[in-house]
Amino acid sequence: MVNSCKKAITALIAAIMLFTLSPLTSVKTEAASVGESIVAYGKKFMGVPYVFGGTTPSGFDCSGFTQYIYKHAADISLPRTTDQQYQVGTSIAKSDLKPGDLIFFANTYRKGISHVGVYAGGNMVLNATSSAGIDLVSLNNSYWGPKYAGAKRIINEPDWFTDIAKSETTYEAIKTLTDKEVITGFEDYTFRPEAKVTRGQAAAIINRVLNIQPEVMSHFKDVPKSYRFAYDIAAMREAGIITGFADKTYRPDAEMTRNEMAVIIQRAFELKMSQTAAASVLYTDISSSHWAYEGIVTMASIDKTGLFIGEKFYGTHNATREAFTVAIYNAMNAQ
Repeated sequence: MVNSCKKAITALIAAIMLFTLSPLTSVKTEAASVGESIVAYGKKFMGVPYVFGGTTPSGFDCSGFTQYIYKHAADISLPRTTDQQYQVGTSIAKSDLKPGDLIFFANTYRKGISHVGVYAGGNMVLNATSSAGIDLVSLNNSYWGPKYAGAKRIINEPDWFTDIAKSETTYEAIKTLTDKEVITGFEDYTFRPEAKVTRGQAAAIINRVLNIQPEVMSHFKDVPKSYRFAYDIAAMREAGIITGFADKTYRPDAEMTRNEMAVIIQRAFELKMSQTAAASVLYTDISSSHWAYEGIVTMASIDKTGLFIGEKFYGTHNATREAFTVAIYNAMNAQ
């Protein structure tokens, strides 16, 4: 049986959410949401003993634990007791649980709501148990399962990027690639469509689609094996998709132009320019002798979003995250 969570003082303070702006341009961080951050922080206390009335890492009771990790991981203040925590937030169906949701149990040591934990994903709850201290327990557990009483969501996170309207013509392209984690957003729930794409990021993004495995990791003197995109850069070089420079550098942090983007994506997806495309794509700022002509015309001719419609291509401008995402989406759907 689980001992009681201490009856204590009322302290309901408005929740304040703070976000760090670490970029998720080409890799996903360990904690992609506030809820996952809370869970990750809470797991650091696994094994800390259960202490009646405990509110510190020397010992926790159930509501003391949830209150502590919410405050220290996300600067969100919860009431002190289980009953009080059950009164805040929005009720969530069991089928809609997300990491960070509060999970409540009833009829443990007394009738009614009597225990609280944090949903950790995978049907598991992180909570302070009297037997094992801070522990993960399954919602299918023979003891806890029948005592499940409901869940509350304290963190109301956006379900889409705040800087991309769902009415945008590029919405489907961005949603498709972010759902597949080919390119992701930022922890402040922005996509930053106008942010530029570097050569290193381009290699990683493309290789998330192609999954090319390089044979040799070290090709360039400015790309050590420890560099976060070293694997993808090596893959792009060996496939002949993105090559380096005469001085044996790759320049992973250099921003990519729209001309380079067009050529690279044509190579990556082995796209062929049709005569129909050449006749229909009439940019006034490029000619058929331009080094990127075939890539530009091919990319524009398969565009399903309208992003590349216009009199000019502006090939010397830097490629943005939105344009790069749309170009890859179009290439994937042209196959």
